[in-house]
Amino acid sequence: MSDLENRQEIVRIGKLLHEKGFIAATDGNISVRLNDYTVLATPTCMSKGMMTEEDMVTVDMHGNKLGGYREVSSEVAMHLMIYTMRPDIGAIVHAHPPTATGFAAAGMALDKALVSEVVLALGTVPLAHYGTPGTQELSNSLRPYVMDHNAVLMANHGVVAYGEDLLSAYMNMETVEHFAKIALVTHQLGQHRVLNDEQVDRLLELRKKFQAVKLQLQKRA
Repeated sequence: MSDLENRQEIVRIGKLLHEKGFIAATDGNISVRLNDYTVLATPTCMSKGMMTEEDMVTVDMHGNKLGGYREVSSEVAMHLMIYTMRPDIGAIVHAHPPTATGFAAAGMALDKALVSEVVLALGTVPLAHYGTPGTQELSNSLRPYVMDHNAVLMANHGVVAYGEDLLSAYMNMETVEHFAKIALVTHQLGQHRVLNDEQVDRLLELRKKFQAVKLQLQKRA
């Protein structure tokens, strides 16, 4: 995608996050990896539902500002850590979807195999311990989970989701919140029936196959 297309896509995803109530006020942040050295990110102190293409900021992989008239969020460090650890990741979305964030605030991971589609899409969604936003502490809390997961709950904070492109990262965020709502219903009903180990293993094998096919299609494109 061109620079303008990436900016337009960030604006579109920002509006989606805002409209769905995944963020409020100036919460959340979005970024896209432009190349091995540069990241395009949303600005700090601005509603992600009210941005224009000109509001974006470019930074290098050390967080140094390269372009843009606004300032980048201090939480960009979390994004850069994920990009460094995962060369396959092309975009990151951080938001505070209410139900999933409720689980994070309750200290509860979304790691029960309750819904086959969620296992296929994400595997599980772990809970990282609390880290002060905008500090190295937050990045360090996420580090143990980045390699094996594409979405992580952050205790008393929110959710970070990532994927090969921005739409995939957003879809992972949407899946986390959808799963959190389902998990909440099982808690309200007072019972849940998790998939057994054999069923989960079969789903994880399918997930690997789907990912391999997806990678082949991307290479052809």
